[in-house]
Amino acid sequence: MPNGEYLRYVALGDSQTEGLGDGDDAVGLRGFADRLAEHLAAVNSGLRYANLAVRGRVAGQVRAEQLGPALALGPDLATVVTGVNDLLRPRFDAAEVAGHLEEMFAALTAAGAHVVTLTFPDVGKIVPLARPIRSRVFDLNTRIRAAAARHGVAVAETGRQAVATDPRLWSADRLHASPLGHERIAAAVAHAIHLPGSDDAWTLPLPPQRVPTGWQAAGAELRWAAAFLGPWLGRRLRGQSSGDGRAAKRPQLLPLSATPDSAADTGQRESS
Repeated sequence: MPNGEYLRYVALGDSQTEGLGDGDDAVGLRGFADRLAEHLAAVNSGLRYANLAVRGRVAGQVRAEQLGPALALGPDLATVVTGVNDLLRPRFDAAEVAGHLEEMFAALTAAGAHVVTLTFPDVGKIVPLARPIRSRVFDLNTRIRAAAARHGVAVAETGRQAVATDPRLWSADRLHASPLGHERIAAAVAHAIHLPGSDDAWTLPLPPQRVPTGWQAAGAELRWAAAFLGPWLGRRLRGQSSGDGRAAKRPQLLPLSATPDSAADTGQRESS
């Protein structure tokens, strides 16, 4: 859109788009989509923003549960970011996941939305225990790029930048971006859509830090496995998801300053 003057931004996805790792359920989640909305509102104060993402969702669930509501909102900008939860499943099928993404790309662009997506960084450099699934990430990224090219979807190439695997861009669980990571993702998307004031500064490396010794690194891996990997595997074995019983945090298009609760309160007063 000329000058980046988007009026209706809708975010589809899973926990990364919901904002896990940037705030918490007590104080509220921010995340890259909220941060991108702030960039957009700085260009156009009339922006309205909805976030349909729900943690734990795989790509097929995002398509089945969020695409219809997103189309009903009539966005002129949409971000579609999903696939990481699929990557972690034993029966991962890159073609199937990319197919769900492409269906969303096709439907949203056909409805007139400018769509943006991401590629994923090398998980083996973030979580050493995940090295066996590196090839899945590379395969999915290739398919995402191809599907995006077929539908004129912009791609923020976070998967190709070395800084994306810097531990400081990831929260303690190593599955979700840290506040700094979410900030970089938002800047990457803004740059991908050529938003006024954006640039490639998001690709710059962070200042050097001390490299842990072998024993320190091994200890960190053990602590991470006990604190995060074990509970995650437990949920998988029980057939549970972190998103069970949860709904989208921002299902309506609202001005950035408005919250879903305040909008509901306003609607109740107007109907009384």
